[in-house]
Amino acid sequence: MVSKPFMVDLDKPMVFQVGHLGEAYDRWVHQPIVSKDVPRFFSNDFCELLTRTKWWVIPLVWLPVICWLVSVSTQRGLTSTEVASTVVGGIFIWTFLEYSLHRFLFHMETKSYWGNTLHYLLHGCHHKHPMDGLRLVFPPAATAILCVPLWTLIKLLSPPSIAPALFGGGLLGYVMYDCTHYYLHHGKPSKGYGQTLKRYHLNHHFKVQSKGFGITSSVWDHVLGTFPAVKVGDKSR
Repeated sequence: MVSKPFMVDLDKPMVFQVGHLGEAYDRWVHQPIVSKDVPRFFSNDFCELLTRTKWWVIPLVWLPVICWLVSVSTQRGLTSTEVASTVVGGIFIWTFLEYSLHRFLFHMETKSYWGNTLHYLLHGCHHKHPMDGLRLVFPPAATAILCVPLWTLIKLLSPPSIAPALFGGGLLGYVMYDCTHYYLHHGKPSKGYGQTLKRYHLNHHFKVQSKGFGITSSVWDHVLGTFPAVKVGDKSR
């Protein structure tokens, strides 16, 4: 008797179902459902609440932290010019992290039960339900956990006066990334760079999901050869 492949029931909490898809998970998760009606993740209300974050929470939580980090570097002797250049350096470092995390972590292929489950929580849910506005930005608690190794590395490699502003710049880059990402899905830019960036990002979701890993810019996609090819018919658009 041939067993039937596992089918996800969208009317039931999702997280502990997707692991059962096994090797079929990657194909399933990259078939987006474009709807604002999204399924629950968990049956437990508290766990479900932790998965939902309004976009404006990100700048509300992290901008004061960034200001404090910059002030620490100022107190430790950096001039305004030095602080500004260090913050810009941190933003530049973030752009590479943004690309690398998206390409190598968020789009890793998984087949095991727990691999599929963790990937779905981390990024798979966004590709399956790209219009879910409450699961588009990272919850601050998750961001804080991910910041620990980055802050530790920066402290080890940078002088004490530079480390806070450099980390603050990276954190500012992250805030710009999350807010930009939300806007690309839910905003309606009519022209200019915003419209170009939105088209480029939606191409990643709905056409070529193996390319176009930048969010705030396509610089690293150009540098590292993952910018999606432009069709002849698209050049005039």
